[in-house]
Amino acid sequence: MMTMSHSATIGAEAHAAPKAKTRNLSLDRARTFLTLVVLLHHAVIPYTYFGHTDPKFFFGFDMIVLATDSFFMAMFFFLSGLFAWSGIARKGPLNYLADRLLRLGLPFVICAFTIIPLAYYAISLRHHPEIGFSEYWWNMVTKGPWPSGPIWFLWVLLGFDVVACILHRLSPTLLDPINRLSLHGRRRPAVFFAVMLAVTAAFYVPGLMYYGPGNWFEFGPFSVQHGRVMLYASYFFFGAGIGVANMDRGLLAADGRMAKVSWDWMVLTIVPYCLLWGLIFIKREILGNPSPLPNWYEGLYAICFAVFSVAIMFLILAFFQRFRQSGSAKLLDPMQADAYGMFLVHYPIALWLQYWLFDYDLPAIVKATIGFVLTVAFSWALTRALRQIPGATRVL
Repeated sequence: MMTMSHSATIGAEAHAAPKAKTRNLSLDRARTFLTLVVLLHHAVIPYTYFGHTDPKFFFGFDMIVLATDSFFMAMFFFLSGLFAWSGIARKGPLNYLADRLLRLGLPFVICAFTIIPLAYYAISLRHHPEIGFSEYWWNMVTKGPWPSGPIWFLWVLLGFDVVACILHRLSPTLLDPINRLSLHGRRRPAVFFAVMLAVTAAFYVPGLMYYGPGNWFEFGPFSVQHGRVMLYASYFFFGAGIGVANMDRGLLAADGRMAKVSWDWMVLTIVPYCLLWGLIFIKREILGNPSPLPNWYEGLYAICFAVFSVAIMFLILAFFQRFRQSGSAKLLDPMQADAYGMFLVHYPIALWLQYWLFDYDLPAIVKATIGFVLTVAFSWALTRALRQIPGATRVL
């Protein structure tokens, strides 16, 4: 009697009618943890060399910002992608996009006209205290610039969802190779790591060298770093490939090998991170902060960035996989349902707290700690209150 081949079995399972899935506790905790990382990132930026908008300064915050900026948004795209392909297959492209418009498009529009002007008005008051909020809001919307703050993530993710729907319509099997690689990665995660690193580096390194690190596309509230668009896309579609089918039996399986080699991911994270600091020292102390930077420098920096970004994502995922059954996440678990809302509303809270703390003669660590703790508390409380509005939980 003939037996079906292994690859054929994968294909059949991948494109059967998707079943309803239970929540993955480790992924929920990783996503909530990343939300807290975003709030921490915005709480410490004023006290860094890079974003030195407060008279107080602490070098340790530069270490935090370099690390967070190098991975957290890419990892958000990866986690979002995990449920994209299976969601399209289950709901159909049009229904899936309708849900994403409600979940991403509507918050983007609302935040662009309310949250973002309110946040940046705190910065404007330092330079133009005579301008009232209504005048500031009108100038931002009609004349610009109209910064997007952290909500740029929403429209870019929606764009990736649209592309995913088109690709799924053209070929539902398009991401099967990534899914097979994920199944193989249950036993050999290093292979998946190597392939993902090669692909993401191939997209990121040329983009950084061509556009530079600070070049942004900007059109009204729509903005994104030119050099990182394809990096984010590659993370999203690697996640989508893992989520095609059998996610609980692939790279992210609770009993997979990835969670058992966390020390390896630790080394792969620390080494490129230290090299990034070495390159920053060379840029500042030896090259004298030239603009533009030499191509060899941009290339080396981009390679170290790509290695660190993938490695720290694997490290975080491995950590939460290893402790997925642990009852110790007393903050992350209660916060999980509110994490998305906290991401949306936290920015004006963070900036107004920094505005309030500016004139106090306190150490940078104290200011940042107060700002972070209160940003978490106020954004969590506000999200809880907003989610009590009928129908709000469909968006938040």
